[in-house]
Amino acid sequence: MKIKANFDMTREEENWYVENILKELNISSEDEVETVSLTIGKDGNVDADVQLKKQEKFERIRRITGYLVGTVDRWNNAKKAELKDRVKHAG
Repeated sequence: MKIKANFDMTREEENWYVENILKELNISSEDEVETVSLTIGKDGNVDADVQLKKQEKFERIRRITGYLVGTVDRWNNAKKAELKDRVKHAG
């Protein structure tokens, strides 16, 4: 995680800001954060801009006939045909 600031601060102050920002945003780990930019506004308050890391792609899981399945690449031809013939409803 990279911390940018337009003012000088100690390492303890950096840690305090990061800890409170993560708590406020309900982020469980610093590993999820790319950068934190801290600026002092005209009102004297410190503003934080948090840039999160891109999330890994997720695997699509379908529920078909009561079973949770990921990919259909291991299905036999009959099961693939059943999937193709299913009626898709508007969500």
